[in-house]
Amino acid sequence: MAEEMKLQVITPDKEFFSGDVTMVELNTADGQMGIYPHHIPVTVVVAPGVLKIHMGSELKTAALLSGFMQILPDKVTILAESCEWPEDIDGARANEARIRAERRLTGGSAETDMARAEAALNRALVRLSMTDKK
Repeated sequence: MAEEMKLQVITPDKEFFSGDVTMVELNTADGQMGIYPHHIPVTVVVAPGVLKIHMGSELKTAALLSGFMQILPDKVTILAESCEWPEDIDGARANEARIRAERRLTGGSAETDMARAEAALNRALVRLSMTDKK
């Protein structure tokens, strides 16, 4: 049996996931990262992307929309802005958010906060990528 570590994913309104896992994969501000048990302790900034939770031969995926992660040798804790299972994502709503963000980015208005519009677009694209896998 593969070694395991504890994974806890917490959002502002609930504990999204808690359980024993063999590996975790996700996007960070510095690029994609995979974490196995006995990883060196580190804290990183989480970037929008797909969270892959490996539990032996089982793989669960979720849309993870930024936050912070603490890695310890036997536990990974993710404090997330939002995390959603694919079946909980409203594809039509995510597509509308994508369209709004793209309009703001291409509108050229001096009042547009470009960083905020880009972040909104990234969140919408992550959600849409998960709806394609349903």
